[in-house]
Amino acid sequence: MGWKAVLGLGALGVAGSTILAGAGLGFAGYGLYRRLRMGESLHDKTVLITGGSRGLGLVLAHEFARQGVRLVICARDRAELQRAESSLVSQGAQVFAITCDVTVQEEVQSMVAQATARFGSIDILVNNAGVITVGPLESQTITDFQEAMDVMFWGTVYPTLAVLPQMKRRGQGRIANITSIGGKVSIPHLLPYCSAKFAAVGFSEGLRAELAKSAVKVTTVVPGLMRTGSHINAYFKGNNQQEYTWFSMGATLPLVSMDARRAARRIVAAVRRGQAEVILTPQAKALALAHGVAPGLTADLLGLVNRVLPEPGDASTRHLGKNSETALTRSFLTKLGQDAAQEFNQQSPSGGAGDPGAAAALA
Repeated sequence: MGWKAVLGLGALGVAGSTILAGAGLGFAGYGLYRRLRMGESLHDKTVLITGGSRGLGLVLAHEFARQGVRLVICARDRAELQRAESSLVSQGAQVFAITCDVTVQEEVQSMVAQATARFGSIDILVNNAGVITVGPLESQTITDFQEAMDVMFWGTVYPTLAVLPQMKRRGQGRIANITSIGGKVSIPHLLPYCSAKFAAVGFSEGLRAELAKSAVKVTTVVPGLMRTGSHINAYFKGNNQQEYTWFSMGATLPLVSMDARRAARRIVAAVRRGQAEVILTPQAKALALAHGVAPGLTADLLGLVNRVLPEPGDASTRHLGKNSETALTRSFLTKLGQDAAQEFNQQSPSGGAGDPGAAAALA
């Protein structure tokens, strides 16, 4: 073999080695990208979901169960919890269902202690419990504001403070706070709700910053309108039937609301990655962006929206959505919302609404 042939073979060998090395680096890079994109495995983790008996909380429980986790779900209504537990167990999930009012710190501490004793640790906390009262300011009372803050601010703070010590000791953990676009932009006729959600967003974002030096990651989840069926368990004041009509349409129509299962998949993926924030719908993203760029203009435009919303009416009482139905809200236009209410445990077996107080359609 001549020297030219030898050199040629050598060049081919070098080129081949380079190609193989490049391919190896490419596969390694893709593996790293995939791990970063998918986040850590949730298999064999313990996930605690407040307000987990119905609506988004229950959908999240089913999605987490598909990841092979152990579940702790809490709510105030025992019968509702039992139905949720049965649906999760039928999926093959390992579930601990416990009654708890997240507005009472002692009950929250007891729940966390029991869950930790049962499963050894709580690896992921999802603060999801919520309540919503729809109506103009004239119909809202101090009690409405206090209830909103108790459930959606203190009901986020209490579970967080209860699980943080064990997460810090282990040097790992995930906390997801289900807030709302109403915690970024205050929406007319939702003032108590939005006030509490603004507080929850501030707590969640500040908590992530304070925990940045640890391995505990906090995700602020910002949904827009979702088809969870929870609108039937929301409260409505003033002209309650008119208020329920506009709200239920927004929580039902496919062009403005998001499928609950799709929302749950995105939330779980964000938790796996330890993502800082996830805004779930294009409409919510656009509204948050507009408010960030021009908050005054956004508020003025919402003031125009307020002009076409119902007048105060009877401000003395509040009514559940299921007691505020009209021919329009029972029509084919709300079929998706009706189906969601049935599927996601919003209705009792007798056909009535469940316990009010879990997160409503505008989470």
